[in-house]
Amino acid sequence: MDVFELTRSLVDIESITGNEARVGDVLFAKLGELASRHSGQVERMPVETNRFNVLAWWGEPVVTLSTHMDTVPPFYASREDEAHIWGRGSCDTKGIIASMIFAADQLLSEGLRNIALLFVVGEERNSLGAMVASQNPRGSKFLINGEPTENKLALGSKGALRFELVAHGRMAHSAYPELGDSAINKLLDALEALRRLTLPTDDVLGASTLNIGTIQGGCAPNVIAGDAKAEIFIRLVDDGSATRAEARHLMNGKVDLREVLVVPAVRLGSMTGFDTTIVSFTTDIPVFGESWGRPFLIGPGSIHVAHTDEERIPKREILEAIQIYKRMVKQLITK
Repeated sequence: MDVFELTRSLVDIESITGNEARVGDVLFAKLGELASRHSGQVERMPVETNRFNVLAWWGEPVVTLSTHMDTVPPFYASREDEAHIWGRGSCDTKGIIASMIFAADQLLSEGLRNIALLFVVGEERNSLGAMVASQNPRGSKFLINGEPTENKLALGSKGALRFELVAHGRMAHSAYPELGDSAINKLLDALEALRRLTLPTDDVLGASTLNIGTIQGGCAPNVIAGDAKAEIFIRLVDDGSATRAEARHLMNGKVDLREVLVVPAVRLGSMTGFDTTIVSFTTDIPVFGESWGRPFLIGPGSIHVAHTDEERIPKREILEAIQIYKRMVKQLITK
């Protein structure tokens, strides 16, 4: 199986967040073969019922190659043309997984050891797999985290702040609105207030951004809504403390403001000889901290097509990534 076949075989396994067990089993078996050939070890790292990270290592890990195995919905199977592999997770991040496995295999065949492969669950939702891994370090000094950066070394990434807004009202017949209290109206007022948030900017990371991702509420057009809720996602360029405080102040009791996730923005390691970039998306790195070593962020594919029905990864970049990961590991392992 070549790297393109491995990529497609992984894409063809549905692994939407929470349903990673089957792809985890396949990766466990694949890394088991690699461990057997090169005298390594492999384990499932339990996360919660039917969910686990997959870890393989050779010697005492100094450098760990890591990414996530879960995807966003909806699932759709792979296809390929001369230049690309298409399908859900192709660039985010199953092509990256394949390139990391092939890089590790080639490094081990060349006699290099003291490396690890770590594939985690849950990055697309709450980084639960990375959280569990951060509590189970293995002494690694450097972490190369894979996300679609077009094979450029990211010098920084934005953080994430997720809110859930919940509004409660009183149901009534829509012909008599004075007898009810619309939760949807309360929610709309709260959302308008949030859109006036003072969002900070950063000289390196740029501007924070806010997205109203989902809105739900009511039960029928002729009923005053008794409940409504919305989900908000803010891309942070700092630790989020000022944004969180202002959001709570703007709500002023109008709705329940629930913090679901707070991940600060991070500045990342650099190395000579690599093209660089800044990314606006959030990764597992802030949750890892430095529990698996100093973090670096790089991988094939473009984030601009991730999470879309046009998701794809250039075959050329998959092959380039194998050599990039090998070069990074060799440089880092001698530090």
